[in-house]
Amino acid sequence: MNLAIIGLQWGDEGKGKIVDLLAKDYNYIVRYQGGNNAGHTVDVDGFEFVFHLLPSGVLHPKKIGVISEGVVINPKELLKEIDLLETKGITPNLYVSLGCHLIMPYHIFIDSAYEESQKIGTTMRGIGPTYIDRVGRCGIRMADLLNEKVFAQKIKLNLLQKEPILKGRFDSDEIIIEYLSLFERVKPYLADTRSILNKAIANSEPILFEGAQGTLLDIGFGTYPYVTSSHTTVGGISIGTGISANKISKIMGVMKAYATRVGEGPFPTELKEQEGEYLRMKGREYGATTGRPRRCGWLDLVAIRYAIEVNGINSLVITKLDVLSDLPKIKVCTEYRINGKPCEFQPWISDWSEVEPIIIEFPGWCRDISNIKDYSELPEEAKSYLSAIEKMLGVKIGLVSVGPRRDQTLNK
Repeated sequence: MNLAIIGLQWGDEGKGKIVDLLAKDYNYIVRYQGGNNAGHTVDVDGFEFVFHLLPSGVLHPKKIGVISEGVVINPKELLKEIDLLETKGITPNLYVSLGCHLIMPYHIFIDSAYEESQKIGTTMRGIGPTYIDRVGRCGIRMADLLNEKVFAQKIKLNLLQKEPILKGRFDSDEIIIEYLSLFERVKPYLADTRSILNKAIANSEPILFEGAQGTLLDIGFGTYPYVTSSHTTVGGISIGTGISANKISKIMGVMKAYATRVGEGPFPTELKEQEGEYLRMKGREYGATTGRPRRCGWLDLVAIRYAIEVNGINSLVITKLDVLSDLPKIKVCTEYRINGKPCEFQPWISDWSEVEPIIIEFPGWCRDISNIKDYSELPEEAKSYLSAIEKMLGVKIGLVSVGPRRDQTLNK
């Protein structure tokens, strides 16, 4: 069985922990889109690993991590992650696609320049400009570094094309020397990952696909233009790996028991005062990549229903249920209205300030649940909250997380 793990909100749903938890049952763990603008946090034996490029399952011995064609890579950041693991005595089993596009120093500069003129809330890691070059057919792939002459020509052409923005800030020879040096360390991991994964499927070897960010940040189906530059939905798997969509057996959606968002963009259930600050502090809601405080709010089931439909989700994971433990009342958005009329979540809503979230309340449980080991031991109020979510979404909850560690996960 091949499993896809998909974020159902604006990212930061806790996918890293879930991938790490489930990876033991899969031979390959595949990262298929995005770049080092995503941060997946995994807590193992009290040590916190934050992965930006490596698949979260690489902490399991004998499991094979794959970074496929859909990912854009800053080789310096990739090597930092590998080096960190090696200081902990972990040598990752890793394949990196020859088709991955490279984030260059000038991409990072351009990203910062774009953000100054249009506040999107990007991480300014060069992800967007790299995808722009990919679509514009002037991008540079890992495979280009195999031929120094071709690589040098492409660097010089890119700098020439971008000179009106770069204004002589970058020297082609310096970039060529730096990246060829980095390439020597990355080269042992390079492979035709599409072929490897399709052979694994032919041999009935199970694969876990790990998405970055969340559905509501998808370039096509998210809250455009406040989105990322890649396909974060289940459709991104085929685009980013070369694996047929009919090879994905199960699609698991991960969502927080409340909602968060980093950066600009619509957020109908956002809490801007005391309750929002409580969720931020209790949930440690600060970006794993940038450290920026996350905007916090109540769970938005209208947006979640949309994400479930877009991805074909057949199982749910609820994370950070423990963060709600001290609240006497817990609120949930069940409906949107514009000018008094019901409406669905639509990525092309022109004025989100007109959207009125209809809120219902649930009683809180006001007790610590982080040490509970069995779902049946949860307070009745917590179980009622989860059952109501299941009923309103029409999808069963399979796992509930009550803390960051592997053992703080309950089977429902």
